[in-house]
Amino acid sequence: MLFNSYEFIFAFLPIVFVIYFYLMHKRLVLGAKAFLVFASLFFYSWWNILYLPILLSSVLFNYVFGTILSKREFKKTFSKKSVLVFGIVANLCLLGYFKYADFFISNFNIVSGSSVNLLHLALPLALSFVTFQQIAFLVDSYKGYTKENDFLNYCLFITFFPQLIAGPIVHHKEMMPQFASKWNMVKRYKNIALGLFIFSIGLFKKVVIADTFAVWATAGFDNAVTLNLIEAWATSLSYTFQLYFDFSGYTDMAIGIALLFNIKLPI
Repeated sequence: MLFNSYEFIFAFLPIVFVIYFYLMHKRLVLGAKAFLVFASLFFYSWWNILYLPILLSSVLFNYVFGTILSKREFKKTFSKKSVLVFGIVANLCLLGYFKYADFFISNFNIVSGSSVNLLHLALPLALSFVTFQQIAFLVDSYKGYTKENDFLNYCLFITFFPQLIAGPIVHHKEMMPQFASKWNMVKRYKNIALGLFIFSIGLFKKVVIADTFAVWATAGFDNAVTLNLIEAWATSLSYTFQLYFDFSGYTDMAIGIALLFNIKLPI
């Protein structure tokens, strides 16, 4: 489900917004948070539900390690730093497995003359951003900058759908106090207006600018052999601007959506 899709704009987002603030209005804070986590997991699963267990396993693993690292009294069986290093390495191994397993198998086959079958792994959606956000959480827990003992809050921190797919990467201490603030538990019409305005800017960047450059870039790459110098430069620049406005537009939309829920993501 993309931010610029009809099902997101006209179905998912309005429904989540209304139910979340209805639960908040009834002072069902835990219910509102649980619903937002559920909605975020539904949003993630729309792409491929088979990768949901990987996301949930990663969340549980890092919650446990973050809780251990945030303790003041620490058993000396393992040093605190060794636990941090293990947590970081485990996260990177999970990410590396999906990103580079086929790459290493291919190179192994070339060097050794073997014919090991490729795994044909697809990188699970959002795994890179989720991994680095959770590594940042582990480091912050190790340094004593943050502490989270509530699993529901941690799930919300990681899976909050506006920033789940492609960031921006946020620190726990930046985001979770906003969910705890009583002023953010009610609809704030100033934030709603500003959020919709920023979302509209991002939507314009994506749909009008980025997608237009994408048409030109695709046409150029499809006829790369016949391009002259000017056409080649035009194709290259079109692809560059497509990437820039695509990511910039997505970021604006994420910031705008989060603001609807009174959450200010870092710019």
